[in-house]
Amino acid sequence: MTGKRFADEAEPDQYWQNERRRRARPSLASAIGEVVKMNFVQNFCTVLEPMLRRVVNEEVENGLRRRIPSYSRSNSLRINALVPSSTMQLKFRKHLTLPIFTGTKILDEDGNPLEIYLVDTDNSLESSFSSALKLQIHVVDGDFPSSNSIIWTSDDFEKSIVKERRGKRPLLAGDVSVTMRDGVVSIGDIELTDNSSWIRSRKFRIAARVVHGATPGVVIREAMTEAFVVKDHRGELYKKHHPPMLEDDVWRLEKIGKDGAFHKKLASNDIKTVQEFLKLSVVNESKLRRILGLGMSDKMWEVTIKHARTCILVSKLYISRGPNHTIFLNPICQVVKAVINGDVFTGKDLATLNKVCIHKLVGEAYQTWDSLEIVDGLLNDTPRLTQGDMVDQYPRSQIMTVGMYGGHAYPIAQATDLAFVSTNDHIGVVGSTSFYTPVEAYNFSESSSEGEFAAHHNFIK
Repeated sequence: MTGKRFADEAEPDQYWQNERRRRARPSLASAIGEVVKMNFVQNFCTVLEPMLRRVVNEEVENGLRRRIPSYSRSNSLRINALVPSSTMQLKFRKHLTLPIFTGTKILDEDGNPLEIYLVDTDNSLESSFSSALKLQIHVVDGDFPSSNSIIWTSDDFEKSIVKERRGKRPLLAGDVSVTMRDGVVSIGDIELTDNSSWIRSRKFRIAARVVHGATPGVVIREAMTEAFVVKDHRGELYKKHHPPMLEDDVWRLEKIGKDGAFHKKLASNDIKTVQEFLKLSVVNESKLRRILGLGMSDKMWEVTIKHARTCILVSKLYISRGPNHTIFLNPICQVVKAVINGDVFTGKDLATLNKVCIHKLVGEAYQTWDSLEIVDGLLNDTPRLTQGDMVDQYPRSQIMTVGMYGGHAYPIAQATDLAFVSTNDHIGVVGSTSFYTPVEAYNFSESSSEGEFAAHHNFIK
């Protein structure tokens, strides 16, 4: 009996234990209900928070407005200033001067410092900002923006900035940080320190942007130049000049390399400048060809002499004086005027002079070139060149020849046939605008027999 009673008492305890266990295990429905309830609370808080913030801000502003009347106006200005605007953009005023070399100042197409201005893209008019703007100058990839897109983000721009290679100096040197006032700023001195061959596009762009945080709430888009190639400065050091200048080293001419065989041959014969090269080509072209040697083919010679003859001649005349003659030569030893026993020969009258005699006088002038008198002026400036004596440019219509006797030049009455060849070649290009009138000048080349020369005249325009 006693055991049975204990068993009956134990059964209710076991029942309630099992019931508690069953209730402790959550069902699927209850789990889903809990999740939904938690999501609802979270979403409700998310929606409620900004509403509460807005209400609090409005109440605070209302309280301040009642106590500080001027707050309303200043606050509205602040709110307006914070409205983002993307209608403002920086732009470069002009294109760049190309090509661009490392270590060389970057200028615009007119040879002036780069200028950046602020523009309102809505009406394409120049604009300005109420305060000074700090700008940063960068180098960006030449392929940016892709497909010439006019839209890009600040992140896109940041990713396109090109940094210097490892172990190299900063890619951009000079005025990389400038201040814009009244909507305009010039970049006084800026240069690239490395070429552009090591990036995929092989091109750079110069870009300018407003320093981050300088215009809170106002978006001003970046300025960018056209894409360009940057070459090493040593390429510029060895490049040819078009046109060459008289004082240029002779290796600036086509087909004559610096420190090359032709350059060394010319230098050993004291032909170091373009002017000296042209002088000898006028006085004795065959000698010049012999100096250059067989390595200078006819085709190469034509390229070189054609390039040399594009040289810009300065407005200087070289005067060689004798007992009864005075000859005027241009900077490359061409006769442009002769005074023989008081008779003046210019222009076409020069063709009436005996070619052998004149060439002898030119040869003497060439040998004593450094001691010749130099005057600045024009050929048609007759009073200045003849020390005040007015003469006619074409005083003689008859043929005159000149003979040499005892080192003196004398006019000879009878006419003499001249080997006179007209050519359209330009010996020089005169840089002064005052030289528009065509002027004839003698150019001599040695013939097969010693002492005989063919006289050529060329127009200098």
